[in-house]
Amino acid sequence: MRFTTVDYIIFALLLILSSAIGLYYALSGGKQRTTQEFLLANRSMGFIPVSLSLLATFQSAVAILGVPSEIYRFGTEYWFLGCSYILGLLIPAYIFIPVFYRLRLTSTYEYLELRFSKIVRICGTVTFIFQMVIYMGVVLYAPALAFNAVTGFSLWGVVLTMGLVCTLYTTLGGLKAVIWTDVIQTLVMFAGQLAVIIVGTAKVGGIQDVWSIALENNKISGINFNPDPFVRHSIWSLGIGGIFLMLSLYGVNQAQVQRYLSSRTEKEAILSCYAVFPCQQLVLGLGCLTGLVMFAYYQKNEIQNPEMIAVPDQMVLYFVMDILQDFPGLPGLFVACLFSGALSTISSAFNSLATVTMEDLIKPYYPGLTESRATLLSKGLALTYGLLCLGMAYISSLMGSVLQAALSIFGIVGGPLLGIFCLGFFFPFTNSIGAVTGLLAGLVMAFWIGISSFVDRMAAGASSSPVLNVTSAPDVGNLTTTVLTTLLTSTMAPKGPTGMKRFHALSYMWYSAHNSTTVVIVGIIVSLLTGPMKGRDVDPRTVYLVLPKLLFFLPERYKEKLRFGVPHVAEDNPNLIVEEKSCNGFLNGNVKGSEKDDMEESAIGFSRTDGGHSYVVQETSL
Repeated sequence: MRFTTVDYIIFALLLILSSAIGLYYALSGGKQRTTQEFLLANRSMGFIPVSLSLLATFQSAVAILGVPSEIYRFGTEYWFLGCSYILGLLIPAYIFIPVFYRLRLTSTYEYLELRFSKIVRICGTVTFIFQMVIYMGVVLYAPALAFNAVTGFSLWGVVLTMGLVCTLYTTLGGLKAVIWTDVIQTLVMFAGQLAVIIVGTAKVGGIQDVWSIALENNKISGINFNPDPFVRHSIWSLGIGGIFLMLSLYGVNQAQVQRYLSSRTEKEAILSCYAVFPCQQLVLGLGCLTGLVMFAYYQKNEIQNPEMIAVPDQMVLYFVMDILQDFPGLPGLFVACLFSGALSTISSAFNSLATVTMEDLIKPYYPGLTESRATLLSKGLALTYGLLCLGMAYISSLMGSVLQAALSIFGIVGGPLLGIFCLGFFFPFTNSIGAVTGLLAGLVMAFWIGISSFVDRMAAGASSSPVLNVTSAPDVGNLTTTVLTTLLTSTMAPKGPTGMKRFHALSYMWYSAHNSTTVVIVGIIVSLLTGPMKGRDVDPRTVYLVLPKLLFFLPERYKEKLRFGVPHVAEDNPNLIVEEKSCNGFLNGNVKGSEKDDMEESAIGFSRTDGGHSYVVQETSL
């Protein structure tokens, strides 16, 4: 099973087109001469390309290979993850996106400094960089390894080609190039998956045969209402645990937030989040259908080389090469689809890492940096992270089984990061000490569970030699959660685990929820013990007071207490505080005449409405 000339041409066209888009944006428009253009596309993008880019960022190669493999072996229960998409996308659209967009951020972690302090911002940034650097090598090496196994391509030739092409168009074209290549790559992904489904279904005998074979072999799963958190998949772990996974991806992850911030308006940013919902459902459905078609095909046809699919991630590529060998060009289309997923994820990683490094770790300490030098440095950072990605891919190749432990550890970083943002958004009395302590507690808990779970499974494998199952990635693919779902799980779990070992068996779908909850609980307790933050010291633009909204039926005086003293924000312009802080307390209403002039002279940081009557006064010098 080898590529034909037509397959090589189709695959090469994808790489050439991606590079051409980067070159185009390097030579047109503003020519990537400012950091705003390079990192945020001059905040000029429409919601359609942004939404497709949001989808492509986490529809990685691991997902394209993993979801069908999951369905092939365990049935369609995984499909219920789609239930989590509703709240997992509505909450970012209503809460996270408006706050981030109105604050005019570049890095998500700027929010942590506005809400807490600089040390919290740095902790968040360093955690994110650690997460992404590990992931970059993995997402590049894993599909290249599977591709090499079934097509005979040179492994390191594929790794170098992908890494260099991706680095080229990201460094030259900035975020605009990343978003528009994501659009092209998304379309290629859909085309590749559809080609496999159509041809595979025809070879099985039709969609009815696919369904009946799956039904006869118990691959069509019912709803599992078992509330046990140690059960691998249930409606609760997929539906509720999945919400936390989605929030860590589409709510607070830098790669996604950066796309929201590149939108022309706040409305377009929110629309892009809405538009992702049907796309995600479609992608999940295509992945599940591919798995069912693959299962039905091999029920009717013998697997010629069983050793080729010993590793689950190779199953899909083997199936593709098997059924499409009589259709020159279609194998190349699917491989282009596979590597589109990898390219879109890696390019997003390069760009987001360059952004947080520049905005959080360089600019604050070099305020005199000129715009031209900052832009050049941003491009240098993107290039550096691209080369680092190749190095991480090499390290991944040396890790062997330890790679799975690295994947597990990386995947659970998203939960603590979500937790620290939830502390800032929903609990206005929490302080920076509570935030840092909560983040550290969440990371410790996450690493403890992940490593212990891995060690326990390795011990079980050594004693009973069970068949290992690499859990597939969710269709949202990666940065935080792709790896979460590639955790090693055994089809023969240790019998009757007790004590702490029982806790190690927690379903991977609960990891993000568990770790983010740990951050919130520890952060609240430590904040209360060390002196809660006073409402008047909190920038009201950085919090979302959920309790007054949920308990809307309470009398006004009780709802006011639930604000914890946070000043009100004007309904028509959320950037403006309507209760200004002065030396005499709060002044309700508009400020006019000489009072306005006096306050203007004494205020530190304020803004006015278009009419010039209302002021935002954060502090005064009186």
